[in-house]
Amino acid sequence: MNTLYNPTWIRNFYNDYGMKEWDRWERDPLGRVKWLVHVHYLRKYLPAGKRVLEIGAGAGRFTQVLAEMTSHITVADISPGQLELNRQQAKAHGFDHAVEGRDECDMTDLQGVFADEEFDAVVCLGGPVSYLFDRAEDGIRELMRVTKPGGPIFLEVMTLWGIIHEMLPSILTIDPAINRQIVATGDLVPSLLAGKHHCRMYRAADFRRLLEGIGLLIELMFTSNVLTATWGEKLREIPEDSETWKHLMAMELQACREPGCLDMGTHLVAVCRKPQE
Repeated sequence: MNTLYNPTWIRNFYNDYGMKEWDRWERDPLGRVKWLVHVHYLRKYLPAGKRVLEIGAGAGRFTQVLAEMTSHITVADISPGQLELNRQQAKAHGFDHAVEGRDECDMTDLQGVFADEEFDAVVCLGGPVSYLFDRAEDGIRELMRVTKPGGPIFLEVMTLWGIIHEMLPSILTIDPAINRQIVATGDLVPSLLAGKHHCRMYRAADFRRLLEGIGLLIELMFTSNVLTATWGEKLREIPEDSETWKHLMAMELQACREPGCLDMGTHLVAVCRKPQE
């Protein structure tokens, strides 16, 4: 079967990426804003005490947050290097007690790894679905399969226009014909940009159609860095404990779920629910 999905590239990329996957949420104010938005809605929509599959878990940033909410976490990732970092970070930061197991696996085929309806909830944050390309439906159906009826499923992709907005100066250095093809498909692939990041970027409407077509119920869609995407240096001047920062975050949290803003953040999260049987 011809497919754009390349699990070997993903595995190798994240093995090499190492601790950058842990650090990227804190390395600058833009990452910090993105982090706070994600954590806000994760805590709001994930019930406490549930058995959770965190897939595409990476080095454990969200595992640490989940450990505040439940002691029944199964961590999964396609990268053995990231799983080992997850283990190390969990021990170093005191949340390993909440992890029941770690599994190296491919999201598009979880048969033999996890049973039907094994988990109360699934968390797939950071953008793993964007790496599935034309296998996205297969991967999401697998996550539905392992979730109990009525359970929440958090799914995240990278956005097309939001990333163009944030990265515009460098994007304008690319051949316009290549840019037009990327905009038409949403796909960053080696045949277009060798050596660059490889993923599918989504429009909000396309992501919604994908999820609803599979049968998921969407409770909320939110994005991140709507107001802040091009203000990285200015944000460094705002102390996080200041009233100005608090006001900024209040506006960011409001804007990030406005329907008209969903395409302008860099990442898009859908808080879904598996239908009751």
